[in-house]
Amino acid sequence: MSRRSSGRISAGFLLLLLLIAAGAGFWLWQRYTGFADAPMSGLEAGETVMVERGDSLPIVVRKLREAGVREGDLLEWRALAKQLGAAGKLQVGEYAIEPGTSPRALLVAMREGRVIRHRFTIVEGWNIRELRAALAKAKPLTLETGKLDNAALMKAVGAPGQHPEGRFLPETYLYTRGDSDLDVLKRAHAAMDKALDAAWQQRSADNVLKTPDEMLVLASIVEKETGIASERPQIAGLFSRRLKLGMRLETDPTVIYGIGSTYDGNIRKSDLRADNPYNTYLIAGLPPTPIAMPGIGALEAVARPADGDALFFVAVGDGSGRHLFARTYAEHQANVRAYLKNYRAAQSGKAQ
Repeated sequence: MSRRSSGRISAGFLLLLLLIAAGAGFWLWQRYTGFADAPMSGLEAGETVMVERGDSLPIVVRKLREAGVREGDLLEWRALAKQLGAAGKLQVGEYAIEPGTSPRALLVAMREGRVIRHRFTIVEGWNIRELRAALAKAKPLTLETGKLDNAALMKAVGAPGQHPEGRFLPETYLYTRGDSDLDVLKRAHAAMDKALDAAWQQRSADNVLKTPDEMLVLASIVEKETGIASERPQIAGLFSRRLKLGMRLETDPTVIYGIGSTYDGNIRKSDLRADNPYNTYLIAGLPPTPIAMPGIGALEAVARPADGDALFFVAVGDGSGRHLFARTYAEHQANVRAYLKNYRAAQSGKAQ
């Protein structure tokens, strides 16, 4: 065999090797891209994975295996993490791995810290008992305050000696797994301080309230008296006029608050005669503390109450939550009769 022929064979063999290598490389690339962008199998709706402090990529992959994911070997996961700049940069937190999630999307989320954010809502009008009961049931919020009494709770929040009622702003708060109820309470307390200060700064020049604390108390009463936003300034104005005239507020929500956890849905004559600081049928002025958590709308209504001459109000009685307002007691009595008529008609309709 000539040297020329041997050279041709060597060149052909080399070309064959190159073609095999190129084919293998193309096959590997297809497998890699197919792994990186294909939806992971074995996942159920609502599935999550937790990256703990100190977790390496192999540990995260093991957790994914435990969740049912079978796609990709560790080498492919390492290659993808390196390509995405996620190697060694997976952020601590809880991540969603819903059906349809690809390895690429998951590692990008972990690199950027797109953790699951849970929600906890403080409802307008809740009292501190209701707030604490809701926090105790909130999942996956960690419970830190369960064994604390209210005084210890406020000390932990950073407001030692402060009464807890009304001090947490009704709002929806986002949190991540690992956060505690105390974290949420601290944020809600700071939010209420900010909202109360803003309302106090914008109060009307002739406002009857002397301190921000008084504003918080009256706002809590307005919050409990009506759930209709347009009525809040009217009711705030009515109570403000009563305070200026030295009239008792005579508001049922304060009486109910004074009854406490034994309230069964009825206010009796004995309740209206009870000697306690929340019975506004007996005491003059405001009760000593708020009776609920007022929202921003109630705070703003009390800061700038509506003008008018009404001194009395009663529910319409038709289930709408609206109220009838009156300037004189005689007008109020007529409204009470209208309320009773509407209430009886509404109850009769329910019975049918």
